[in-house]
Amino acid sequence: MNQIDIREHQAADREPILNLLRLNIPTFFSPEEEADLVDYLDNFADNYYVVEVDGEILGCGGFNLSADGETGKLSWDFFHPDSQGKGLGTALTRFRIQKIKELEGIKTISVRTSQLAYKFYEKFGLELREVIKDYWDIGFDLYRLDREIEFFNLK
Repeated sequence: MNQIDIREHQAADREPILNLLRLNIPTFFSPEEEADLVDYLDNFADNYYVVEVDGEILGCGGFNLSADGETGKLSWDFFHPDSQGKGLGTALTRFRIQKIKELEGIKTISVRTSQLAYKFYEKFGLELREVIKDYWDIGFDLYRLDREIEFFNLK
């Protein structure tokens, strides 16, 4: 891997983002989730980023804030299958945690994921709080993890 850039997503990134999701169906996502991603991109993607390597989008992910402004919620991160396991997800997650830490009033960082990816977030210190079977779709369980923001020291 060469030059890695993390930048805010743009409207022109929509198709590459959707294509990355499709490459992760059905391994990590249900086919039913594409419509949810489209809704997210249309309505909730104020803090959404792409990871480019040598100008090619190989991953993406963002965060949102809870209604009370006290929780930063990691959301919709996925990568090209050929680039998984090469540190891009770690770089993007650290980047998003740092962005959340820069905001006033945040007390907790959380993520809702599946049984297929929750171990990744445990490496950052997020703790499993809830499991709901078949939440996203049949065979795709919800795993909710969180941790107090003071815990995160990314230096």
